[in-house]
Amino acid sequence: MIRLFHRGSAPAEPVGDPDLALDVRELSHTFGRDLLAVDRVTLRVEPGEIFGLLGADGAGKSTLIRMLATVLRPGSGDAFVLGHSVTREARAVKPRIGYMSQRFSLYPDLTVAENLSFFARLRGVAARDIPSRAKRLLEFAGLTEFSGRVAENLSGGMKQKLALAVTLIHEPDVLFLDEPTTGVDPVSRREFWRIIAQLHRDGITAFVATPYMDEAERCSHIAFMDNGRVLLSDTPAALKARIPGTLYEIALRDQRAAVALLAPEPFSLSTTVFGDRVRIIVARGGPGPDGLRDRLEAGGVFPDAIEPIRPDMEATFAYLAEEARRDAAAAAAVEADDKASDDAAGSPADSGVDPS
Repeated sequence: MIRLFHRGSAPAEPVGDPDLALDVRELSHTFGRDLLAVDRVTLRVEPGEIFGLLGADGAGKSTLIRMLATVLRPGSGDAFVLGHSVTREARAVKPRIGYMSQRFSLYPDLTVAENLSFFARLRGVAARDIPSRAKRLLEFAGLTEFSGRVAENLSGGMKQKLALAVTLIHEPDVLFLDEPTTGVDPVSRREFWRIIAQLHRDGITAFVATPYMDEAERCSHIAFMDNGRVLLSDTPAALKARIPGTLYEIALRDQRAAVALLAPEPFSLSTTVFGDRVRIIVARGGPGPDGLRDRLEAGGVFPDAIEPIRPDMEATFAYLAEEARRDAAAAAAVEADDKASDDAAGSPADSGVDPS
């Protein structure tokens, strides 16, 4: 068979799925020479989802969001927002998205209303539409009575709601929210999530980075990120169902002694201190409350109460993330062994060739 190649032809560029809100393919970014912040992340987000990206500080959440929001160019891979490439079609992506960074980035010396008006003009909103949109967003965010207040005099929660209102002023289809409730009081956090839930009902896609496990419960889909990689991705209910045992919470004074006694037991899948209590995931067929009490008392630890509880995202993340890390380490070890074997098989000494 004769194949004809045309001089100067290039392989076709990958095409995104316009029916997906986000289609992330092997996205990576390295700072400097060797700080790998995001490592081959692949995700798919359906339109209208609240997608939660969970992970500790330094996990890579902010770097990933900045790439998806076209603020930071990916080192490799690509991502498609509503079918448009963030690497090749940033101008088509930007009008469709809203990006709220971790830091309050509005003008502190402008009033609430002035910030909304300024950013509306900056983002190309027609002058005739600004008053009605601003009025609607102020009501939506509960800021109407504060419209004349200078931004720097707002509380932390109000600043975050103003930042969200500004992010929504041009009516984006996809929102990127980078830890929007960090440092905000619990009441304001609940109010902020009430607003996100309303946006979800209105069909807007929200991609939310958060370090808070309780906020994951409010998402329709979540992904756990650690050391630049996505370890797990599924619905909250599906992830909780992956815990292969029963979660018990033990109330007692000496938590560390209890962990030292229970963690080595073969039935213990995970044993951790949780506040003033100990949580243990007991494998199927393992002891119940009476059996756990017997083992603790035999070791000189006397619990006040032991009761089974339904897994929450805190317990789910603690167990599944550790399991994923073990699996990743085992896979890396196998890959290293295979490479060492291949190198040894291909060495001059093994091939019988004199290297001189």
